[in-house]
Amino acid sequence: MRLLLTAPLLCLLLGGVAAAEPDAPTPYPDAKDGAAWPGTGPIRSFDWMAHNRAAFWKRRATDQGAIVFVGDSLTGNWKQADFTAAFPGLKVANRGIGGDVTRGVLFRLDEDVVALKPAAMVLCIGTNDLSCHAPTVGIMANISAIIDQARKPDPKLPVVLCTIPPREAANAPTKPGALKDLNERITAYAKGKPDLVLLDLHALLSGPDGALIPENFAKDRIHLAGPGYAAWATALQPILAKLVPAR
Repeated sequence: MRLLLTAPLLCLLLGGVAAAEPDAPTPYPDAKDGAAWPGTGPIRSFDWMAHNRAAFWKRRATDQGAIVFVGDSLTGNWKQADFTAAFPGLKVANRGIGGDVTRGVLFRLDEDVVALKPAAMVLCIGTNDLSCHAPTVGIMANISAIIDQARKPDPKLPVVLCTIPPREAANAPTKPGALKDLNERITAYAKGKPDLVLLDLHALLSGPDGALIPENFAKDRIHLAGPGYAAWATALQPILAKLVPAR
């Protein structure tokens, strides 16, 4: 007697081994449902964020093995042509989303970054948390969790961790001393950690007095202008040249 295996029965017998891959990123949870989001602190979820992630999803195959830049608009606003040209000989992918906070990066990290099997990660995140007046201890805890999560598949994943650039946006004030405190926490966290390099973007984009250098910034004095991105790229080039070929 022959047993005829229908398609549904065959799937059951195989235990769903050949489960279909999702065709879109996991939707953001309700922004009011704090328990559905990893980490601590403010939550931001806007329509354009989902659109950005849908565009990232279409580039998953193309961007495999890239050096992945992740963060908010400071990263996301880097013009693609300038971004690619800034790192000749290196495969780079931009996964910055305007308005994002550390909890947002934690939520999307696996699909937007880890799934690419990156050669390295460049992380700059936290300025929007400061805009929301989040406690710096919580922001730093989220940044640490981002790095831990990124390194789960590869504990030796090279990471370039950036301090938060100076900002003088009157319409988005931070708590007094919060930016300095967060950057001190980032600096202390990075000290002595293997495969982790600190890039002090704040010092790079400010003058000796700590005030921002205006030509590095847009008129809003928070987002970067072309010279700011050029300075960032110039500082990153030798760092990435050492980190990536060493693998």
